[in-house]
Amino acid sequence: MKLLRTVRFDASDEHVYARAAVAGEWAVSGLFAFQADDGEPFTGKLRQAFANGFLGLASFGRSTFAVVTEITGEERVALGEALARHLVEAYGAPDIAAAMPVAEDELAFVSDLCQEAAINTVFTVRRTHDEARAITEEFRTILPPSAEPRHARIWTVEADDT
Repeated sequence: MKLLRTVRFDASDEHVYARAAVAGEWAVSGLFAFQADDGEPFTGKLRQAFANGFLGLASFGRSTFAVVTEITGEERVALGEALARHLVEAYGAPDIAAAMPVAEDELAFVSDLCQEAAINTVFTVRRTHDEARAITEEFRTILPPSAEPRHARIWTVEADDT
């Protein structure tokens, strides 16, 4: 299974978001945070979070970049539970049971997004409103500049002659 983790290439997230995600957190789109739109245009750091931010699932801060990585089944279950708790605490979901399907949908969406992407593929998101104030979400990938393997060999195993 694959999912996204937040990644930082510099300190800019600390300046553009009200709460920046910590590098290495599991991440989802976080579009649900903008669904209760009252029709007023977003401004400042909220606008940046809306326009370009993935939602980190530990700090619930935002990240401009996220990278595809593998996730275990146990980690995925724990993430679903944590996100459901967040939906109850921060967004007023009535209880964990009611929030779980929404949390699972959010994780499934990102997992599907990552399915065909290679490990270490970097994603960005761009959100806009159309004339009817419906939200459009576009995802782009950033690939390394070469066709070299994306995994680095950190050791080799050699036979011992003794």
